[in-house]
Amino acid sequence: MDEFPNVNPAEAYEQYLGPAIAEPFSRMLLDRAAPRQGQHILDLACGPGIVARRVAPMVGIEGRVVALDISPAMLDVARALPAPAGAAIEWLQGDAIALDLPDKAFDLVLCQQGLQFFSDRKAALREMRRVLAVDGRAVLSVWRGLEHHPFYEGLFRAISRRFALEVSDLDVSFSLGHTEDLQALLIDAGFSHREIEECSLDVRFPIPSRFVQITVLGAATSIPAFARLSLSARSEIIDTISCELAPLIDRYSRAETLEFQMSTHLVVAA
Repeated sequence: MDEFPNVNPAEAYEQYLGPAIAEPFSRMLLDRAAPRQGQHILDLACGPGIVARRVAPMVGIEGRVVALDISPAMLDVARALPAPAGAAIEWLQGDAIALDLPDKAFDLVLCQQGLQFFSDRKAALREMRRVLAVDGRAVLSVWRGLEHHPFYEGLFRAISRRFALEVSDLDVSFSLGHTEDLQALLIDAGFSHREIEECSLDVRFPIPSRFVQITVLGAATSIPAFARLSLSARSEIIDTISCELAPLIDRYSRAETLEFQMSTHLVVAA
């Protein structure tokens, strides 16, 4: 772990995973959401604020943006970044399954890759619907299953094989990957209008040799199996798996850039 000795997991996510994955997919999310000037927006599981900072200029100074996350470390990173133009962002620490927010307060609820991590997905969706205005919409993105992400499948299988962990302990990001499961959750939450679209993008990481380190560090923000690891255990995983995964990384590398496709469900519900 020599390259980033002083980077905490939230900073690793914002600096390295954010630009490669969250930024390009946030553009896709907001294209579907089509926020308008003056609207009130709730960004759930906001992380370091990538979606919130992008939507603030879209709603303008007459709009409102509330960005909520359960992680104080993520919110510390978000607050430390330069404020965007447009609406001032209200950064809140809280749990998506029990929002301390009034009924019918928002025109849009946005949630980029958060639903699969919530401790009670049904409760979180019900809360989203509760805080939406009568004609409001929830727009979410949720990764498709691990079978659509062979690069991550190779990474997780290597870790589980060498460190006595189940793949299911590691693949939380991809654990809500089936359309029928999403539909069932949305129906249970009371959403009468539901659109689910499959979308894919190629993601690109500079310096392929650092990918395992960056991923293990960033995953410690949200995946319990990684969050529980000591620094020495993380270092061991990084060193061991970086060597084992080198052939796979080489296969997906082009001119000092690691490139592979990621696929998400985009959900619009009302």
